[in-house]
Amino acid sequence: MSTELGLAIRRKSATPASSTGIRRDTVEIAKVVDIDLCIGCKACEVACKEWNDLPAEETSNFGSYQSHPDLTASTWDLMRFKEVELGDGDIAWLIRKDSCLHCSDPGCLAACPAPGAIVQYTNGIVNFDQTKCIGCQYCVAGCPFDIPRFDQKTKKVYKCTLCVDRVSASLEPACVKSCPTGAIKFGGKAEMVNYAAGKVDKLKKRGFDHAMLYDPSGVGGLHMMYVVPRGDRLGDYGLPSDPQVPGTFFSALSVLRKLGSISVWGGLLATGIFYLRTGRRRPPPEDEAVAEAERLGHQAVADAERERHESALSGDGPGGAGPAANGPAANGPAGSGPAATGPGQPTGPEVER
Repeated sequence: MSTELGLAIRRKSATPASSTGIRRDTVEIAKVVDIDLCIGCKACEVACKEWNDLPAEETSNFGSYQSHPDLTASTWDLMRFKEVELGDGDIAWLIRKDSCLHCSDPGCLAACPAPGAIVQYTNGIVNFDQTKCIGCQYCVAGCPFDIPRFDQKTKKVYKCTLCVDRVSASLEPACVKSCPTGAIKFGGKAEMVNYAAGKVDKLKKRGFDHAMLYDPSGVGGLHMMYVVPRGDRLGDYGLPSDPQVPGTFFSALSVLRKLGSISVWGGLLATGIFYLRTGRRRPPPEDEAVAEAERLGHQAVADAERERHESALSGDGPGGAGPAANGPAANGPAGSGPAATGPGQPTGPEVER
């Protein structure tokens, strides 16, 4: 946050209200690739691998000047070559630097269900956090430019980071630094758009009637744009003419996340208002009296039970050594007294009769 190109967060995947809101004057950055100046030397490819410590991959001749057939989890930048035949029978080489375009409305972020796995900074960079990636590959399906690549070994997804670590230190990306012809420009988004507009005018004066700036609005604009000399052949360059965030499923998920967030905050607000208006709820006096009476009744029963138990333990209760055990039958001579009178022997007045 101490640099002009700070890393204030605009939003995170699967995270409602993820903007930090700490800094709002961050410069929106962008790269513009001037295809007219590009010579296809692949210096940007090498610089990308060196700076990001990406391993080299075995290559083979597959009939093209490209170093690799396609992007991979360890090849984030690729120079694409295509030879096309023009309408007048002439031949043209179409060269394009292919890597993440860092959309303003990224489909990968909208599709990602893992909280914080994809982060979009206020300066325009869209970055992947592999420590939070769950390997579902929804981001691959959500990208209209087919950029993210899944690594079968790590089960994570990777792409160009626009050298976020260099940019946060006020350095230009490695590919920009390495370009020998200055075909890759870097700076504020407005500055890059102005440069591209001027270059398009020059190209049209040179006979490229369809020259254009590739910065489609369907994804909210890009932070890696192209000056395309032959704008009528976007398909041959490998660029969709009108890219959109695919499908309505991800949009529906986004709406549901927002509704869930609104419901939670609404419930908390309603609880707070209810508490402020009514305070703590207490039972009416009648209920309190009934509850007190029940408590006293339970206490009296418990006290009586305890006293009976204590009497039984001290021998004063039934079955103990009470007065009945100390009567004449216990103290008189053996065989005398009523206890000695056997069954059938008359006693008292019956003897006199």
